[in-house]
Amino acid sequence: MKMKNILAPSILAADLMNLEGEIRRIEAGGAAYVHFDVMDGSFVPAISFGMPLLQLLRKATGLKIDAHLMIVKPDRYIEEFAELGADIITVHYEACDDPVSVIKMIHKCGKKAGIALKPATAVSEIRNLLPELDMVLPMTVEPGFGGQHVLTECLKKVRQLKDMIDEKGLYCDVEVDGGITKENIVSIKEYGANVIVAGSAVFRGDAEANTRELIGLMAD
Repeated sequence: MKMKNILAPSILAADLMNLEGEIRRIEAGGAAYVHFDVMDGSFVPAISFGMPLLQLLRKATGLKIDAHLMIVKPDRYIEEFAELGADIITVHYEACDDPVSVIKMIHKCGKKAGIALKPATAVSEIRNLLPELDMVLPMTVEPGFGGQHVLTECLKKVRQLKDMIDEKGLYCDVEVDGGITKENIVSIKEYGANVIVAGSAVFRGDAEANTRELIGLMAD
């Protein structure tokens, strides 16, 4: 099934001293999503954003907030992230004791549910979960830090996942996060991704122009 192509600029690479200005620039460039990475220093080594910044971001923009929770036991915080304004909540398969119950919790909060996979996790692990999901995020870098290069072996997983979704006739986004550049975004889309997260490729330089260019490159 044909899915809409969406760019999700990641504020992990934005100038946080001027976050509202950065948001205005990606809005002007045509972005529909903003990607919000949450890292706890436990599931991944780094620590990033939390609830206070999400609350400020929700007040600053009408863009859909795509929250990627790289945290242990994410079920502890689903309701709070939903209440503070996340539109899509993606949790890691590896961090969930019971992925099905977490997905149900997200849907009960009226939000779209996603599952993310670390590079070492096979897509076959979530085959039976696909009918319950709105989005799947096979990471193309080790989660935890921005500015990494794409692990090319992970792109095969993107294709495998897209094939699984198509075989089942499901309406489910495939998101890619990690190492996206103007030089590789077209080839990554061709592997089957339709939601693409970009950090430095957006916010390094003119964020409005970069957003517009990346969206143009994703166009069919």
